[in-house]
Amino acid sequence: MKTRYYISLIYSIMLWSCGSENMDTSEQYRPKYHFTPDSAWMNDPNGLVYFDQEFHLFYQYHPHSTVWGPMHWGHAVSDDLINWKRLPIALYPDDLGYIFSGSAVIDYKNTTGFGTEDIPAMVAIFTHHDPKGEEAGNIDFQYQSLAYSLDKGRTWTKYSANPVLKNPGIKDFRDPKVFWYEAEQNWRMILAVKDRVYIYSSPDLKKWAFLSEFGAIIGAQAGVWECPDLFPLMLHGEDETTKWVMLVSINPGGPQGGSATQYFIGDFDGVTFTPQDEETRWVDFGADNYAGVTFNDLHPLDNRRLFIGWMSNWQYARVVPTNQYRSAMTIPRELKLRKMQDKFLLLSKPTNEMSLTHWSMVEMPYSNLDSSTLYIRFTDFTKEFDVIFENDSTKERLTISLTKDSISIDRRYAGMSDFHEAFAAVHKAPLMDTTNTLIELFFDRSSVELFIDNGEVVLTDLLFPTAPYNRYTIQNGIVRGKKMAPMIETIK
Repeated sequence: MKTRYYISLIYSIMLWSCGSENMDTSEQYRPKYHFTPDSAWMNDPNGLVYFDQEFHLFYQYHPHSTVWGPMHWGHAVSDDLINWKRLPIALYPDDLGYIFSGSAVIDYKNTTGFGTEDIPAMVAIFTHHDPKGEEAGNIDFQYQSLAYSLDKGRTWTKYSANPVLKNPGIKDFRDPKVFWYEAEQNWRMILAVKDRVYIYSSPDLKKWAFLSEFGAIIGAQAGVWECPDLFPLMLHGEDETTKWVMLVSINPGGPQGGSATQYFIGDFDGVTFTPQDEETRWVDFGADNYAGVTFNDLHPLDNRRLFIGWMSNWQYARVVPTNQYRSAMTIPRELKLRKMQDKFLLLSKPTNEMSLTHWSMVEMPYSNLDSSTLYIRFTDFTKEFDVIFENDSTKERLTISLTKDSISIDRRYAGMSDFHEAFAAVHKAPLMDTTNTLIELFFDRSSVELFIDNGEVVLTDLLFPTAPYNRYTIQNGIVRGKKMAPMIETIK
């Protein structure tokens, strides 16, 4: 039944509509189906982990201001990756410093001794950042520490012997991503170290041994490397090849200026990562997807690799025009591999949770959007066209343009932009060898996420219209078989 329903919608345009008529004007830019903190500042996603039927999202959080400051770990949980329940702060700064980015794992084998076989510990591995050491001009003010929880992340105990990985004398030494390495039945850590990554091993998360480094003269090098990740992905189909993917965020140096996330595909033998080539590739060609990492410990029957990023850019994140909070996360995405001749590419597509089960069909025409929260799907179109979103009251417009060689988002006239000189811009992505048969657009009050051919090309951009767009037009091309689908109200 689900397959037949999906096929019936192939030649369609669909719209996910959450009515905006009751929206608090002071919160006009707060998204509906993207995670945001209740108030104050948020940046990097941290500690993405699945345990006991809950997806856990920890995140960099400053609860006392809407600009960056002393970092805590905020916490939220979800059973569907769409509706999130905000929980109390998980980790607070202490005598060793602020709580910077890191990861979380479930210690099912109790290698740490923090839990038991019946009650495995959720273990957070994070960077302690010592602000006093930084102010004093020291270079060893970042080091790695542990905390653990025995009640599904609700309360935490910091390890008494922190830090577990001391700084060898490097200014930027942070953002540990830890995972269980099944082949050797022990742990691996990938750590951002200035312009490269270090890889370590451990039997118990407490004692770490250096294995190798990667980077320095490869990939984008215009800024500091941050928030790495390393994981295997299988190419499904006739050729069930498994490759290893490394994510590395960089600031500055992204394709649109400021921060962005690059990736490498290659092989990992437990010690050394060997890339397939030295090309620079981007997870997202938009300006506003940074520091994204993937979930650890998904259910054994869930073989997906799920990703969430911070939906902002360090160029202007501190000054965007939101009043009660700053920043949102991207929608959750599934990462996949595609093989092109003898090379592999990383695809990033909306997860199944963002599926057609949220829609109810209505017939065209439907010229008055009357909404600021949309999902649109194009599946039958000419190879060149423009989609223009407008609001009548302020004459603001957002333009998405497809050509034979590229797709772009033009936010120069889309709304407020005077808060930073870099914001009003056209962001373009090359289409390479995409088939251009599917375009998906997620619009949520102050952001647009654009996916080409199940994530072969992705652009994520913020925008701040002073009034919701109330109509859209298609120019310079044809899109056939138009249908629209208001959302079934499942977003709480």
